[in-house]
Amino acid sequence: MVTVAPLLISSFAFNFNNFTLIYLLTGGGPDFVGAPVPVGSTDILISMVYSVAFGTGSNDYGLASAVSILIFIVVGVISWIGFRRTRTLEEL
Repeated sequence: MVTVAPLLISSFAFNFNNFTLIYLLTGGGPDFVGAPVPVGSTDILISMVYSVAFGTGSNDYGLASAVSILIFIVVGVISWIGFRRTRTLEEL
């Protein structure tokens, strides 16, 4: 488990940034009607950030960068917890 844990943590972080698959297959759509930001039913966080920043007419770079920072914090905290648990496995 000690050798596999960093691979599991990195694959978890990669899944947060799996933008290409969503964008090429569905483009994030179909869109939710009446949503304040352009978000679709198949969007993940990073594809929603792309839609907010570069999608339809209103480019809201501030909201997109704030959500990107939140994604970074969430992935960082979960990775940090995973590496801390890996360190306890090394002591066994």
